[in-house]
Amino acid sequence: MSNEEPIISNEVPSAQQEQAILIIASRLLSYPPDALDELVHDIEVCIEEEMESDLAKHDLKAACAPLFSFSSKDLKELYVSTFDLKSKLGLYLTAHEFGDSPKRGAALIKLQKTINQAGYEREEGELADYIPMLFELLAVAPESAEHIRLYKRLAIAIHRMLNNIDDNNPYTGLLRVLTTHVFPKPTKQEVADLENNREEADLEDLPFPIMYQ
Repeated sequence: MSNEEPIISNEVPSAQQEQAILIIASRLLSYPPDALDELVHDIEVCIEEEMESDLAKHDLKAACAPLFSFSSKDLKELYVSTFDLKSKLGLYLTAHEFGDSPKRGAALIKLQKTINQAGYEREEGELADYIPMLFELLAVAPESAEHIRLYKRLAIAIHRMLNNIDDNNPYTGLLRVLTTHVFPKPTKQEVADLENNREEADLEDLPFPIMYQ
């Protein structure tokens, strides 16, 4: 996979194109299904039908290609090692924003309220801040003040993930597509605010190790 930075387009993306990219990203950032061929087919059709920009179509195809080369089993292993084992690449928005701060609980409640007010229900078994689910919400929910605020919050989190993922990781291209064609680059102050609000877990005073045989 190329380590080159994405080309910045001067084209103004349509809402329909952004929505399609969000839906595709939602599917690819969810745990890979057993029927991977069906997912690949659906995404390829979506890219051909919904990408109005030739650049977006090219970038999205290039981002998907390395992921589509995996078997379902191997992609699942990559997914776990990428997102489940690294806190800076986790797929939960408020974890990026607050870490282990008590503020995270209140933020989850507010997100659940936002989802309900938009007329949707949270995916069973997932927290309200699950990023693939929030992508889908942005894609289908009518625009509102909360919608715009969530869009900005996700922009900061996705840029944080891109800054912390290995350039050679097959998921890197997908994050780059999101930051190039959907989410604007956050300001330095916004990034600094996110890091300052985070609270890391304090494990020094625990009387025994968390994991042991």
